[in-house]
Amino acid sequence: MNTWTIIALVVGLVCLVGGAELLVRGAASVAIRLGVEPVIIGLTVVAFGTSAPELAVSVGAGLGGNSDVALGNVVGSNIVNILLILGASAIVGGLAVSQRIVRIDVPLLAVVSGAVIVMSLDNRIGRIDGIVLFAGILAYTGWLVRASRRGESPEVTEEYEDAIGAVEGPAGSLPVQVLFILGGLGILVLGSQLLVDSATDIAVHFGVSELVIGLTVVAIGTSLPELATSMMAAFRGQRDIAVGNIVGSCLFNLMCVLGATGIVTSGGVNVTDASLRLDLPVMLAATIVLVPIFWNGFEIRRWEGFVLVAFYLVYVVYLILSANGSEAADVMRPAALIVAPLVLMTFAVTGYQGWRRHHAAR
Repeated sequence: MNTWTIIALVVGLVCLVGGAELLVRGAASVAIRLGVEPVIIGLTVVAFGTSAPELAVSVGAGLGGNSDVALGNVVGSNIVNILLILGASAIVGGLAVSQRIVRIDVPLLAVVSGAVIVMSLDNRIGRIDGIVLFAGILAYTGWLVRASRRGESPEVTEEYEDAIGAVEGPAGSLPVQVLFILGGLGILVLGSQLLVDSATDIAVHFGVSELVIGLTVVAIGTSLPELATSMMAAFRGQRDIAVGNIVGSCLFNLMCVLGATGIVTSGGVNVTDASLRLDLPVMLAATIVLVPIFWNGFEIRRWEGFVLVAFYLVYVVYLILSANGSEAADVMRPAALIVAPLVLMTFAVTGYQGWRRHHAAR
């Protein structure tokens, strides 16, 4: 590893964020010119745009034979989204949660996360698994579009109309806007290649597995659009957009990104025993814990945000210590097995109390 590897890593991250921005703005402008409703643009273009880095990196890694990076990117991004980004956004100003997200989206995310674990029991996300997952994102997006058109889900309409209102496409003629789209896609591809190659070099240099690099460096890097969107929404007081953005992105990562990667990768996406023992269960647990948190007044309070961020830091520290063969990892494991259930029980109790107050008020 040399200085150019670090430069390539940074340039790759910048390209991913910049390429996604160009793609979203160009596609939004074209859609507006064609008379597409703002909510439909938000459900498709904006939702795709914030997860485009994960898609570019995972598909690129899969095609390049680095399926560990591809899996680590998807699983790590969801863990980053829930624990780090939602937690940090809640610390900034607290987050509001719509009832639709509690009743539909989070349970769906938990089911999909569980389904991915079941699919991974043979240590592989194969082509058939990928097709099933990708069909799921098509069905989910179609349902959202139909619900928004029928007025059955005003929260969706309001959320994505607010989101698309902040995305004003580049000025110029239609050909110029198409160039923005093509340029954004090209920059995304370039950025994903730089990021995967440099991350792999770093993993080899430090003796860390590609999976760990994917779960940490690559996952955080590709989650920058979600981080920027959610933090800005929290700063502006749009407390519900931040939650919808994160939950939607996690669904997109599992069904679209992992599904597409499983379809195009020869032999499927490799799933290690280590991932089945730690990373996939952590992703599922992080998803499930959102249910009692959200039921407790339909918001994420600041103290809950601190707890989520603390869990993420402990998870990353454990990954690093375990990768380096440190004895401290053996100490952290039993401690986590004691502390984590106590914290989860606390969330469950407060969530149940919030659920009872909600039903009593009705």
